Amino acid sequence: MPENRVSANLSQADQKAVLEAIQTIREKLPFLIDLTPEERRKLPKIGDTGHNFAAQALTVATQNSGILPRAFDLDEFQRDVELLASLRPIVVAITQLQELLDDTYLEVGSEAYAAALAVYSYAKASDKGAALDSLLAGMAQRFARKSGKSGPSDASNK
Repeated sequence: MPENRVSANLSQADQKAVLEAIQTIREKLPFLIDLTPEERRKLPKIGDTGHNFAAQALTVATQNSGILPRAFDLDEFQRDVELLASLRPIVVAITQLQELLDDTYLEVGSEAYAAALAVYSYAKASDKGAALDSLLAGMAQRFARKSGKSGPSDASNK
């Protein structure tokens, strides 16, 4: 069996606590929105250098408010720049956490799948007869090839 890099348990209590912490984060950030892919595509992206640009523009705007049209909402611009600055460390921390979760989930899934393949191989080789045949048949479905031409009723006629 390959190296097992993750050997851990997550109790139901800890899982519940993590999910509650995530819910608390959502409650503390009630202004979060969910953009469609189209909305995401259309928005101008601020990027790393854009943060400083926005802060500099805010300084220019507050020190020279006379250059702005009356319809320009300087208070809203200031709130946006301040919120952007406040969200940035949270985004960095959650992005790092997401990467750790993704990597761990991928590794654990790979380990479980490799072990499942080994079990399947050992079970096929054991020749235990009917006791394992129905279980092996269910596991074999994982490897069944799907033909684009045959539907469910065609498969039973073969």
